[in-house]
Amino acid sequence: MSLPFSTEQFLSVFEQYNMAVWPAQILLNLLGVGAVFFAIKRLDSSNRIIAGILAFLWVWIGLAYHLAFFSSINPAAYVFALLNVVQGIVFLVFGVFRPRLSFGFRVDIYGIVGAIFVLYAMIVYPALGYSLGHAYPKAPTFGLPCPTTIFTFGLLLWTDMKLPRTVLVIPFVWSIIGFSAALTLGIREDIGLLVAGIVGTGLILFRDERARKSEVEIRQAD
Repeated sequence: MSLPFSTEQFLSVFEQYNMAVWPAQILLNLLGVGAVFFAIKRLDSSNRIIAGILAFLWVWIGLAYHLAFFSSINPAAYVFALLNVVQGIVFLVFGVFRPRLSFGFRVDIYGIVGAIFVLYAMIVYPALGYSLGHAYPKAPTFGLPCPTTIFTFGLLLWTDMKLPRTVLVIPFVWSIIGFSAALTLGIREDIGLLVAGIVGTGLILFRDERARKSEVEIRQAD
């Protein structure tokens, strides 16, 4: 895969971003922890709060990273920025304004895999990156595309209602695009991005199809 920038230029964009937005990284991590907290507690307002947090994170990626920084080395960043903002709007529409997203951790295959993705995005990803030589500030932090996409798949696996397919499209597409670029650039911690995209999407579609068949069987039995 041919890219219009070098690995050093790519890492320098992370450095510029991290230095410019500090201490926003603390807030972004707190938002991630907050989303996990509300998914576990399952308060009356949890679903809207979690969807709102996801919406903010995706809009942040689009504007604060792609548009403000990544566009300096890659013209495609303008398209990525638009897609990320659209994904943020999708979370607002289906999670806040017309709630069709219900989050809650459960001890089953979906809950466990989702928890693995969440932990990978917030803890393992930066630790693995550091061990591979991607030390802060020249490293993707939480709130940037790849770890946030992994985190998003983790939370989507914690949903207990059939997901609108629109919610999955952009995260899945980014898991392919982001991994392809990262592989070329040697960002090996982003292998988790491809895993999250394929496994997360596959599990969600499988779960929703099982739920659909169960509903059909119940209607036929009636």
